[in-house]
Amino acid sequence: QVLLVESGGGLVQAGGSLRLSCVASGRTVSSYAMAWFRQAPGKEREFVAGTRWSGGGTYVAYYADSVKGRFTASRDNAKNTLYLQMNSLKPDDTAGYYCTAGPRLLTTPEGFDSWGQGTQVTVSS
Repeated sequence: QVLLVESGGGLVQAGGSLRLSCVASGRTVSSYAMAWFRQAPGKEREFVAGTRWSGGGTYVAYYADSVKGRFTASRDNAKNTLYLQMNSLKPDDTAGYYCTAGPRLLTTPEGFDSWGQGTQVTVSS
């Protein structure tokens, strides 16, 4: 079982930036896929961004259409950490952001067993 702890959320004005972090413990996750999902009140949890090992010495990142060009997911294996740099934030980005990890990168939450407690991002207009 992987323990995941998110941080970095907060209140920001539209157009601003935040950087989320997710620290993994319990096992090394360098070969695991790691992803960010978000969930707004009354809505289902949705995929935001994810990374998987490419096999060629690098990670490949994937993004939801709604965040492409604004968000960047990255990893630091030495720190067992996943990041999400969020720029040009919009009020629609307001949600709880959750980190997850698993053997495969999937864009549906049902495919993952390990989740963090979440960090709240609120974007004011």
